[in-house]
Amino acid sequence: MPANIVVPEVGESIVDARVARWLRKEGEAVEVGDPLVELETDKIDVEVAAPQAGVLGRIAHKDGDDVKVGEVLGVIEDATGKTRATPVARNAAEEHAVDLSRVRGSGDAGRVMKRDVEQAAGAAAPAQAPQPKGAPEPRKAPSPQSLPAVAGGAIQTPAKADRTEERVRMSKRRVTIARRLVEAQATAAMLTTFNEADMSAVMALRERHKQAFKERHGIGLGIASFFVKASVGALRAFPRINAEIQGDEMVLKHYYDIGVAVGASEGLVVPVLRDADRMTFAEMERQIRDFAKRAEDGTLSLADLKGGTFTITNGGVFGSLLSTPILNPPQAGILGLHAIQQRPVAVNGQVVVRPMMYLALTYDHRIVDGSEAVQFLVRVKQLVEDPGSLLLE
Repeated sequence: MPANIVVPEVGESIVDARVARWLRKEGEAVEVGDPLVELETDKIDVEVAAPQAGVLGRIAHKDGDDVKVGEVLGVIEDATGKTRATPVARNAAEEHAVDLSRVRGSGDAGRVMKRDVEQAAGAAAPAQAPQPKGAPEPRKAPSPQSLPAVAGGAIQTPAKADRTEERVRMSKRRVTIARRLVEAQATAAMLTTFNEADMSAVMALRERHKQAFKERHGIGLGIASFFVKASVGALRAFPRINAEIQGDEMVLKHYYDIGVAVGASEGLVVPVLRDADRMTFAEMERQIRDFAKRAEDGTLSLADLKGGTFTITNGGVFGSLLSTPILNPPQAGILGLHAIQQRPVAVNGQVVVRPMMYLALTYDHRIVDGSEAVQFLVRVKQLVEDPGSLLLE
């Protein structure tokens, strides 16, 4: 019996999707579990598999169509007694009123091709009658575009078409990002405070231990894990930055699920390090790299993205020197990291050149006072500039 291919339930907050691309064509045979179509949601991409073996008989929604959860995407038909034919061959059969069941297929596994239908219908187009010998070729009338413009007796050449525009439909993820950014600015009292950190100690520590760290854990030691550890230490000291507003109450969270913003071709996503306070440097680095890979592959799950009590975003990997990050609602704080630059600074009355990074904390001023935010960022700076102290945290 035929079986419908439907938009699956992906998560509680996802009610619609977009058909990214069909992986099979109408008329193709499929087995149970074969991936048929990719769906794009505002959070993750999903592959829908064949619910039974048979033939993809009809595609109800083509690439680019928006669909709802439970809506029928297409139909798997029973392969018994069904002629296998390409979609083009089926169209040709309808055009020439040819019974496909009587056509011998020349394609793979006996599949009927367009040429088979045309041969069966005797539909090969007759060759164009030759021109009599010596007859002049018919002259084509010049198109309006090829004629020079005449104004005031002067001939004007057409202007070059170099002012082009392109209209590109936004992905579901980009639409959601745009909506959430506007919502964040409309619903929170956002303010940003800045500081800078001397990265000398972190860079020296990484240089001393990078080889041994990689040999032991099979992964490099980056800077993200240092800032996750430092953020957890600062959040313990200033708990309202790890809170959210619900109605007229503050929900203070005594656990530390740190979101790490990851850039992908389809837009920014924020997978979450669960219980980051209990993770080792190696566990964090491994998880962050895995998040980055799966963000690009489109294989992040809803569980990876759900929740989060505080977010860290690193515009420095793209060369940003300074920025004001936007909150990730309903969180009350987000830490922005930036490019490390060699800059002259005063140390003990002497001007020295050090690798410096600007830090930015955007916070929800409704529940976080300015003094708390400033002290939080100072605490992050202190912990990063003395990475040994992170062990005590």
